Amino acid sequence: MNVAFIIPTGIGCDIGGHAGDANPSVKLIAKCCDKLITHPNAVNASDINEMPENTLYVEGSILDRFLRGEIFLKEVFFNKILLAVNKPVDNLTVNAVNAARTTIGADIEIMQLETPLEMTGFYNKEGKADGKVTGYLELVKQAEKFSFEAMAIQSPIKVELETKLNYLKNGGVNPWGGIEAITSKLIAEKMDCQIAHSPYVDWNSYDLESFNDIVDPRMSAEMVSFCYLHCILKGLHKAPRISYEDGLSVDDINFLITPINCYGEPHRACMANGIPIIAVRENKTVLNDEMPESFIIVDNYLEAAGLLMAYKAGVTRESVRRPILSAKIL
Repeated sequence: MNVAFIIPTGIGCDIGGHAGDANPSVKLIAKCCDKLITHPNAVNASDINEMPENTLYVEGSILDRFLRGEIFLKEVFFNKILLAVNKPVDNLTVNAVNAARTTIGADIEIMQLETPLEMTGFYNKEGKADGKVTGYLELVKQAEKFSFEAMAIQSPIKVELETKLNYLKNGGVNPWGGIEAITSKLIAEKMDCQIAHSPYVDWNSYDLESFNDIVDPRMSAEMVSFCYLHCILKGLHKAPRISYEDGLSVDDINFLITPINCYGEPHRACMANGIPIIAVRENKTVLNDEMPESFIIVDNYLEAAGLLMAYKAGVTRESVRRPILSAKIL
C-alpha cells in the first residue's frame, strides 16, 4: 500500500502548519503503508526531521505533477545536493553542511549566489501566507553551471516584526510558509529537480533580541534551532528523482490523506485518477473549501491509520463497527 500525505503550506493547518509538528502523524501513517509520499512542509522542523525510511520527500509542485500522472518518481541511494546561499556564506551554514556530511553521509556543495535571492512574506486578503521573490531566475542560471541532483536553498525571508511577534505569541498562519512554497515551485519548474527552502533566521540575534518566551509546542523546533537547515538536507539526501520513463507512478497510489476543508490541485489530480481521499477533521485550516461527497471523513490521524490498516487487512470500514447492517438485496 502506498499513500500520499499532504499538509498544504501557508493555510494554518492545526497539525503540521507550524514547524514539523506533523512528524508524529507522518510516522504513524508511514507504519501503515509500504511507501509514504509527502512534501517538505509535513516534516521540516528547522534542525529536526523525523521522517521514516519509507518516506519519499517530494517538493509540492512536483508532487502535483506526479499525482496528475505527468512524471514518475525514481528512488535513489542518495543525491548530490547543491546548497544555494546569499553571499557571504555564514559559518553556521558551513558547520550545518559539514554536520550533515558527517552524520547523514550526504554529498553537499555550497554555491554562493552572485545575485541575492530576496524573499518577503506576508498575508493575503484571505489570511493565507503569501509573498514576493526576486533573484530566482538568476539563481537558476547560475546553478546550471554545476552538476547536482537536488537543490537546497537557504535565504532570509523578510517579515514585518509585528507579524513575527504576533505569530510567535498568538499562533495562526506561519508567515514564512507561503513564500517558501512559491519560491520552491518557481525554481523546481525551471530546474526539474527536487527543491527545498530553509529560511535563515536567528531569533536571538536577528531582530527579536528581547524575545525569549516559551512558545506553542508546535513552534518550539524553530526556537531551539541555529541554522534551520538540517531538515531539508536530510529530506533531499534520498529524495526521489523525476523520471519520464519509469519508477513509482500515480497508478501505485492507494490513498491521499489531507486536512479537512481544503481542496486544491492534489485533490483534483487524485479524483481524476480514482484515488480515494481521506480528510482529517481534527486538522483544520483557515480555509473552508467545499469538499466532494466522495471524500472519506475521519476524526483524526489515529482513525486514518486504522482505516488504512482495515483496507490492508482486506476488511471493510463497516465490518469493524457496530451495528453491522444486513446486506442489501438489489
